[in-house]
Amino acid sequence: MIDIRIATAKDGPAVADIYRPLVLDTTISFETDPPDGDQMAQRISSTLETHPWLIAAEAGAVIAYANASAHRSRAAYQWSCDVTIYTANHVRRSGVARALYARLLVLLEQQGFVSAFAGIALPNDPSIGFHEALGFEHLGTYREVGYKLGGWRDVGWWRRPLAAPTSHPDPPLAFADLLERGGPA
Repeated sequence: MIDIRIATAKDGPAVADIYRPLVLDTTISFETDPPDGDQMAQRISSTLETHPWLIAAEAGAVIAYANASAHRSRAAYQWSCDVTIYTANHVRRSGVARALYARLLVLLEQQGFVSAFAGIALPNDPSIGFHEALGFEHLGTYREVGYKLGGWRDVGWWRRPLAAPTSHPDPPLAFADLLERGGPA
């Protein structure tokens, strides 16, 4: 049985283990030095103040994670967020990612975000298909935006609406505040 829960700093080493081969061996991530467990623990802790970070675990072992972050730093972007998901090799195409992302998107809606954006290093047909199946629409592509593993890489951007825009929106609720108010609905 798969358990989806909010990450804690203690998940840092397991998250780092999932992420490491993607940093070292693929262009999926544009990082070139994989963060260690302590660095991932810090990322989890700081992210949870404002955005959700979720873990999927099976028999207590972390098998996937998904999180959101600020889309850009300027104030007018506050209703937009970036989302990402990574899974262990053995659970790809098992439905775990879909369940994890579905929960993440609900939390972002509850916080009051209007748009979620996903940047996908290209080519990556499985990730494109996954995001489009969840309602993300392609917006455009940054050509030759990064250099990794001996070549220039493109990144496509996809958007999924989370809520209808309003003329006088309240600022999104920080994730820590959502939890303090009784947690996700």
